[in-house]
Amino acid sequence: MSSDGIIEIPGIILLIICLLRSSQYVMKSHVKQIKAFWLAAVLIFVAVIRRELNYLPDLLVPSDFLMLGQSYDWWEDSVLTVIYLVALGLLVYSRHYLWAVLKNVPVSLYLSVTVLAIIQYMGENAIMFPHTFGEIVEELAETAIYGIALTYLWRFKLADYQSCLVQKLNYKFDHANN
Repeated sequence: MSSDGIIEIPGIILLIICLLRSSQYVMKSHVKQIKAFWLAAVLIFVAVIRRELNYLPDLLVPSDFLMLGQSYDWWEDSVLTVIYLVALGLLVYSRHYLWAVLKNVPVSLYLSVTVLAIIQYMGENAIMFPHTFGEIVEELAETAIYGIALTYLWRFKLADYQSCLVQKLNYKFDHANN
């Protein structure tokens, strides 16, 4: 592992904990839409973790790797595309729950993550930061975003949103029958 990879370790640990917490919500949920939402979160965290571990293929996969005539990079991109599309489909399916969650997130949280994402982008592209310092800024901003995600997931009350969605679905079902 290079020195660039060492600074990524805290972020990867936070992402793995977020993945585990989201998996816990998948198992705790009893409503299909809620399960779909949290399964999408699990898939997204898997994809993000894979992207964060971008140095692993260089260590583990031979450069001339081919499977069915396609390179490792092609297979990786294909699998990640399928993961993204399945996650998107699950989010569309769970759109009512997604909207309930999104509209209850404090605006300050959106602003904080946006500012950190901009700082991360600036660090990654050496905008206003020297290149070597920019990499550190990028990783610290990413780690802060992952920390915010974990804090939000940890404080999240599944029961509050579950009862709200069940009431909404029951209301729609009752009105559809009348």
